[in-house]
Amino acid sequence: MAETINVTVRLDRDVKEQAERMFNDFGMNLSTAFNIFARQSLRQGKIPFEIYDPFYSEKNQAELSRRIADIEAGRNLTAHELIEADDE
Repeated sequence: MAETINVTVRLDRDVKEQAERMFNDFGMNLSTAFNIFARQSLRQGKIPFEIYDPFYSEKNQAELSRRIADIEAGRNLTAHELIEADDE
C-alpha cells in the first residue's frame, strides 16, 4: 500500500459544509472526494470536468452584444452607462 500524507486545503466554511453534505450523500467524506479528484486528474492529464464561468454564457454574451449595439447606436444610455471622454 502506498504511503499516505496529510494535505491541508483552505475552503470557505460554507463551501466545506455544503461539500461535506453532498459527498456524504454519495457515501464518502471530503478526503475520499479529493482523492478521487486527484486520481482522475492524473489519469486524464487534466481537470476531469469543465470549468465554467457564467460571464461567458451564451445568454450573457448576447446581452453584452445587445448593450454594445445600443451604445454604438446612441440608444438607451444613462449617465452611469456612458462616460464621455470630456468628462474625465
